[in-house]
Amino acid sequence: MADNNSHDADDGSNSSTNDAEVKADGGVASGSPAQAHRNTDYLSSEVNLLNPSTQFMRDHLKLVWGTFIAWLLIVWGPVTLTWLAPEIMTRTIPGLGFPLHYFLVALGAPTGALVLSAVYARSRDRLDEKYGIEPATVDNDSGTADVAATDGGGDQ
Repeated sequence: MADNNSHDADDGSNSSTNDAEVKADGGVASGSPAQAHRNTDYLSSEVNLLNPSTQFMRDHLKLVWGTFIAWLLIVWGPVTLTWLAPEIMTRTIPGLGFPLHYFLVALGAPTGALVLSAVYARSRDRLDEKYGIEPATVDNDSGTADVAATDGGGDQ
């Protein structure tokens, strides 16, 4: 699928992302492709959350939307099912003595959200590794942090 973006490359021509080639969009990666964002005027460029300009942002947006949909199902699914099918959801769980909807809302939703946050964190770490984005490190001698920012870097 072709990427029709209007970001300027180093040579002034319009650039497009090759699907076979993985590029980082900034952070602490080095090299001209990774640092081409410094020449892009993001304030005057159109920002489209449904069609991001870099492969990293597309992958990250897929991860965000996927975990958001999973969160909706985990947290609001039992509540919606209780409204749609109260005769099934208000049955008592054998051995526990709780109604099914109470168990799912009181224990299942918070536990599911906690597990989902761990899954998101691990998936984001894998995405950062794939694109060569390193976490922030602190120089113990000077106390300064080398920040890995996916939106254009820290020193600007």
